[in-house]
Amino acid sequence: MDISLNDLWQVAQEAAYLAGRRTLAYFNTGTAVQTKEDQTPVTCADREAEALIRKTIGRYYPDHWIIGEEEGDTPGDPNVRWIIDPIDGTKTFIHGVPLYGVLIGVEVQNKPQIGVIYLPALDEMVTAATGLGCRWNGRTARVSQVDQLSEAALMSSSITSAQARGGAFDELAGQAKLVRTWGDSYGYALVATGRAEVMVDAAMKVWDCAPMPPILSEAGGHFTNWQGEPTIWGHDAMATNGKLFEQVQALLGKK
Repeated sequence: MDISLNDLWQVAQEAAYLAGRRTLAYFNTGTAVQTKEDQTPVTCADREAEALIRKTIGRYYPDHWIIGEEEGDTPGDPNVRWIIDPIDGTKTFIHGVPLYGVLIGVEVQNKPQIGVIYLPALDEMVTAATGLGCRWNGRTARVSQVDQLSEAALMSSSITSAQARGGAFDELAGQAKLVRTWGDSYGYALVATGRAEVMVDAAMKVWDCAPMPPILSEAGGHFTNWQGEPTIWGHDAMATNGKLFEQVQALLGKK
């Protein structure tokens, strides 16, 4: 099977950018909010952005498998699976905070190989393909070289959710230099670009993290679940700059 990672990478970036620009038409406009069956919010921006991503993928790869948060599974070639979240951080989007992202990950033969985080309101794109590097708005992205938790910036999507898992997060936060809830995909982008050292999520779904393994790996960092397993199919997630992986995992692995 002849699959060009570079070609997949270019399409993923195009799809994320187009979808992100579409979301801006609804950002801070008072767009109506609906509640899905799982009690999470959704807007027409989410739905239109996912439809646009699917259309873009289909123009180049009509037979590929697609998993999307809003439209579910579209079976296709099992060797290439696109996993998309049209707005990662819908609650953030609804509240007019510019830290939401468009996420696209591509698994090739069941391995995460392509990752795109596009932050439309900031016009920042962090993207990677296995063996081809990680880029931040076109320039090389690298994690920081901080090797002490006492000098680290710790991000989390929800401190309360992390604390509900037990005392591990509080112990980790107590050792960090800075703790902020610059969460969802923005936190992972910060780690990949050397602006933060640790990002943790106590609850995770596959479309929330599909881009993260290639992005963090190509930037020199780590992406795993709290038990240290490199998977996008877990129920929690952590990213580090690599140098802090063992220290962070030793704490979070307790829960």
